[in-house]
Amino acid sequence: MVPDRDSLQTLASDVRLACQHVSRRVRYDNCHEIPPHQFSVLAKLSNGAKTPGELARIEEVSAPSMTRTVNGLVEQGLVARSADPNDGRRQHLELTPSGREMIERTRASRDDWMVQRLQGLSTDELRVLREATDILQRVIHV
Repeated sequence: MVPDRDSLQTLASDVRLACQHVSRRVRYDNCHEIPPHQFSVLAKLSNGAKTPGELARIEEVSAPSMTRTVNGLVEQGLVARSADPNDGRRQHLELTPSGREMIERTRASRDDWMVQRLQGLSTDELRVLREATDILQRVIHV
C-alpha cells in the first residue's frame, strides 16, 4: 500500500526534525575545545587547502565573518596561511598538525557521545537503527 501524501508529509517532517536534533546535539554537546563554526572550517580544510573566499562560499557566510573565524583558528595554531605563488593578494589556508589533531579529538568525542546513547538501546532497536541509517543514506544520495 502506497502511503498518502499527508502521511509522507508528516514522516518527512519527523525525519527532518529528528536529523536536525541529532546533528545539533552532536555538534553542541561536544564543543568543549572548539566552537562548532570553527570545527566546520577545520573539517573543510581537512580535504585540502582553500582560500578564505572559497571557505566563505562553502560555509555560506560573509567574507568578514569567515575572516574572523580564520583569524581565530590561526591564532590558536590550528590553521596556517600561505601566499598564493601566482597572486600575492590571495592566501591559501591549510591545517596545521595541531588542527588535524583537533579534528581527530573532536570526531572521537562526538563518536563517544553517540556510543553512550546507543548503549541504552536493545538489540532490536540497534538493528532497526542500522536499517534506518542505511535508508537515510539512500534518501540523501538520491
